[in-house]
Amino acid sequence: MSDAPKKPGRSFRIGKLTPRYGFILNPFTETRVSKCPLCDKLNFPRKFPLLIAVEGWGPYVQGKTCKYCSKCELIICHQDELEEQLFQAFTHLRPALIGADYFVIGTVETRTMKAALGGDSPGLDDALEHAADFKKHLDLEFDPGGWRPADAPPRLLEPTPPDTSWRRGRGALTDRTSQ
Repeated sequence: MSDAPKKPGRSFRIGKLTPRYGFILNPFTETRVSKCPLCDKLNFPRKFPLLIAVEGWGPYVQGKTCKYCSKCELIICHQDELEEQLFQAFTHLRPALIGADYFVIGTVETRTMKAALGGDSPGLDDALEHAADFKKHLDLEFDPGGWRPADAPPRLLEPTPPDTSWRRGRGALTDRTSQ
């Protein structure tokens, strides 16, 4: 056994599969990413079964179409779209949890998600056997462009949480059901 120090960073994994993909949660509602922020290659839509930890619920799998760069193996998920899907799902599952904190952990094998949709619902341990954490979580920096002097640094915008039904919480549920 080696006494070498552990590498800094995340020291545990949730899923049993080898970590896969990089992940960006895009908080900018007005910005849609058409090119990879790492390699500048065009992205394409692809559906992923995302493993999400929702506070008060635990692991939850949501199928979500995201932008994907195959060269960098990078998934770019738009936060406003994801939160609207979470709102729709938790309206039926447990409305009291709408607005809870969440964290996108990784992906689940597609066949496991399809089996669950077909009624063969796997238990938590079985689902985690078929889950892979993300290799890394990245932040998206957005420079709106425009004219500025040649020696001026980029003008990066601060991300603000999107205004979604999920963030408005239970108030959005009662507003929506009364209409």
